[in-house]
Amino acid sequence: MTDFRNKVVYQIYPKSFKDSDGDGVGDLRGIIEKLDYLAELGVDYLWITPFFLSPQKDNGYDVADYTAIDPRFGSMEDFEELVNAAGKRGLKIMLDMVLCHTSDQHLWFQKALGGDETYRRYYILRDGRNKKGPEDPGEPPTNWQCAFGGSAWQWEPRLGKWYLHLHDVSQPDLDWTNPRVREELAGVVRFWKERGVAGFRFDVINLISKPERFEDDTEGLGRRLFADGPHVHEYLRELVASAGLEGMVTVGEMASTDLENCLLYTRPDAHELSMVFNFHHLKVDYRDGDKWALMEPDIMELKRLFAAWQTGMAEGGGWNALFWCNHDQPRIVSRFGDEKTYRKESAKMLAACIHLMRGTPYIYQGEEIGMTNPGYTSIDQYRDVESLNHYQILLDKGKTEGEALEILSVRSRDNGRTPMQWSEEPHGGFSEAEPWIPVAANFAEVNVASDLGEKDSIFSFYRELIRIRKEMPIVAEGGIWFLEEENPDVLAYERRWNNESLIVLCNFRRQYARLIKGCVSDYEKDGYRKRIGNYQGTGAGLRPYEVIVYHKVG
Repeated sequence: MTDFRNKVVYQIYPKSFKDSDGDGVGDLRGIIEKLDYLAELGVDYLWITPFFLSPQKDNGYDVADYTAIDPRFGSMEDFEELVNAAGKRGLKIMLDMVLCHTSDQHLWFQKALGGDETYRRYYILRDGRNKKGPEDPGEPPTNWQCAFGGSAWQWEPRLGKWYLHLHDVSQPDLDWTNPRVREELAGVVRFWKERGVAGFRFDVINLISKPERFEDDTEGLGRRLFADGPHVHEYLRELVASAGLEGMVTVGEMASTDLENCLLYTRPDAHELSMVFNFHHLKVDYRDGDKWALMEPDIMELKRLFAAWQTGMAEGGGWNALFWCNHDQPRIVSRFGDEKTYRKESAKMLAACIHLMRGTPYIYQGEEIGMTNPGYTSIDQYRDVESLNHYQILLDKGKTEGEALEILSVRSRDNGRTPMQWSEEPHGGFSEAEPWIPVAANFAEVNVASDLGEKDSIFSFYRELIRIRKEMPIVAEGGIWFLEEENPDVLAYERRWNNESLIVLCNFRRQYARLIKGCVSDYEKDGYRKRIGNYQGTGAGLRPYEVIVYHKVG
């Protein structure tokens, strides 16, 4: 069996996971403290987001030194202890590699600013348009917009050029057409591999290859022109060969990608990546595709997207990373579930929905206890550069402060970055000091200690889903067929492998839902046995946010 197919990955955002030294910021030793908890959950890999030296303009995704650990997170000795301690518990470490851009504080960019021609060629520099003289910067080279709002180009007098930054202005994009850049980055990956890292997640990796010609996007903000660029597959194959990644677990974050490219990224014979994240299913509550325009989730579109990607990747031999949450996404129980009346039921349903699909599931810290969005009511509570930028953009568009804050309370990346809620102690047991970002107000009710103390906890449900994946090859190896395709309330699918069948029925509504084809209990008449669910017993239909998983052999 391929190594990653029956494995589960747990994502740790170290800044918010556990503070061991009382400074209000999580750290590597805090992760070490909680390894027994993670081992009890049953996960296999710990994906740790960047803890490299960084000015923290984008919470560590602005890297100033790829091979140095930021002192606020610990030391190299702490990291080595983490690798060893995790290994003793059967846990492997996966690191987050940010290879599309650096911080503007990185030595490479600083040397470029100083006029070093070698390092100027590390970045994407262009002359402006409509220049009126040698001292005039002109206009940005293209109309591309960066991910956080505003132009993707920044004029830099010390360079005498505009530099490209597809993310924050402090994150200049690297020029992957330069072989020296590619070798430097492969060296970074080798550095961490030599220190015991067993897997890698590559941040926005499908943006590394820019188009041959830089021109305006007449239809959008530029993404369609610079995502999945002309040499991206070639660069990835080179990275795998140069860094010795063949056989290791790798996952790529894909921005604005498509199914065809993701098949190329993940087919075993392509030698690129083990699996990919795509985000199409997390845009079904974007009104007209605008993240900052709210609407209720379109469940029919969610079903269509899951069916297209699950069956398409299966037919083409590709592999999905399965996820609802990460450090860039709001909490799923607040988003597609019911964080008040049916928090536990909807948290369990959402977990089973993706954990039993074809792919490798990812759990984001706190998801396994049903953590919610914090419901911040003041802009002073936010820390995220994207959220702060878009708050002002929303005000400039005529939104009131209240309206803008309501949008941020639903959409902000900070919703997923609040401190892990370990107990009902002050600050949720995350730290003895005031955390770097406020803890959610419901930490006294929603926390690890209280969840573990319950007989039928969300944590125990996740643990059982992980056990099912490991004990039942049908989950890792089976094909997938979607059911109830015209049902606006129920997402359902069947997994088949050899002579086995697994039926997964998920009610995405807070009301009772019926099946279009027959009754739920009909499966039992056909010889199916209930394997797991979030309610006792079964009936003709599905109760609010109910999930039932049936299994049959023969």
